[in-house]
Amino acid sequence: MKLFKKTLLAAAVLSSAGAMAKTTAIINAEIHTATEQGVIKSGTVLIEDGKIKAVSNEQLNADEIIDAKGKILTPGFIGSMNQLGLVEVGAVASSRDGNEKKGGITFDPSLAFNPKSTLIAYARKGGLTRDVIAPGWGEGPFVGLSSTVNLSGEFGSSVVDSQNAIIVNLGGTKDGSRAASLAKFIDKLEGQHTKLAKKSDKKDEKADPSKEERLLTAALKGEKPIVVRVSRAQDMLELIKVKERFGIDLVISGAEDALPIKAELAKAKVPVILSAMANLPGDFDSLNASLTTAGELEKAGVQVALTIAGDSSHNVYQLRYDAGNAVAYGMSREGALKAITSNVADIFNIEDAGSIAVGKAADLALWSADPFEISTTLEKVMINGVEVSTESRHDKLRDRYMAETNMPRAYTK
Repeated sequence: MKLFKKTLLAAAVLSSAGAMAKTTAIINAEIHTATEQGVIKSGTVLIEDGKIKAVSNEQLNADEIIDAKGKILTPGFIGSMNQLGLVEVGAVASSRDGNEKKGGITFDPSLAFNPKSTLIAYARKGGLTRDVIAPGWGEGPFVGLSSTVNLSGEFGSSVVDSQNAIIVNLGGTKDGSRAASLAKFIDKLEGQHTKLAKKSDKKDEKADPSKEERLLTAALKGEKPIVVRVSRAQDMLELIKVKERFGIDLVISGAEDALPIKAELAKAKVPVILSAMANLPGDFDSLNASLTTAGELEKAGVQVALTIAGDSSHNVYQLRYDAGNAVAYGMSREGALKAITSNVADIFNIEDAGSIAVGKAADLALWSADPFEISTTLEKVMINGVEVSTESRHDKLRDRYMAETNMPRAYTK
């Protein structure tokens, strides 16, 4: 275990004192850092101005002390590839804002993100502090852009990084051939690649690039990841060729059929976002789906992030349970924690979250015991160093219908 030098800790404490800012220390915690530091058995996390100022195996003084009493402290979990805050009731069309039929590559659903969605408070109960929202479908292979949001529930500041990845859907379709969709994807990259090559030969280029051109240019320079939803192994192999040809930062989401090509994915350094519970062949593209996929990909050297299958917008709070199942079927505990924290942050270039380390945002979750156990409860959750409520609409409904009253239920609050 790599520990911080005392000199660095002293400097951090003196710095905080000099700024006269309020400091908070969470002491006596079993800190699961999701970094190379691993686990600190009885440590302290010092927080100032919403940031982590020190992580130590010693107790540090602060204006406010929170005694964890040996309980487990983790980074706040990060969901991904869902429509949290973009949908309220799936069956009510007017409450769905995550998809646009003709949206295309420039469609940015974060403009419709609702930080007050009842789903967000429910997700916080699962220890989530951030989420990567993404469009689900559209007419062509390019369906839009993903964005990172925090789950503070605050107006104006919840979308923390918009348009951080390009989302593409490939694979089998109800109409036509998957080959046509893949060809459209390749043609779009090829077209912009050719355009950039021609521009570099001209001394004076006056035309401003369109938004689509800027996005494609960023992708071709490796500055913006392209997340492709695809399931079949052969489709993933074709995408690896595209990555090698154009140098894009390729991420594969879904990947139910990844096991037969785990070595190729590792060699090509392609991260994979998948559900640990995808163990049934939903179609002919996912015949190799298995509960062991996450663990076997990890052992092969593939960077794995976990997401929720099916209605992930309403069920993303279950992420810790899926991580526990991934451990039960072969994934390491540290790997499972990183798969819902630091790996997600790394894939989507979320620089200030996903781990407990100096300089990161104090997005933290304190658990009564192992967070991957279903019986464990969330005792505190912080976003940017501020404790946020874990009360959801479900709790309020429970209280309403459990309360003693002589009035009709419709009158109780």
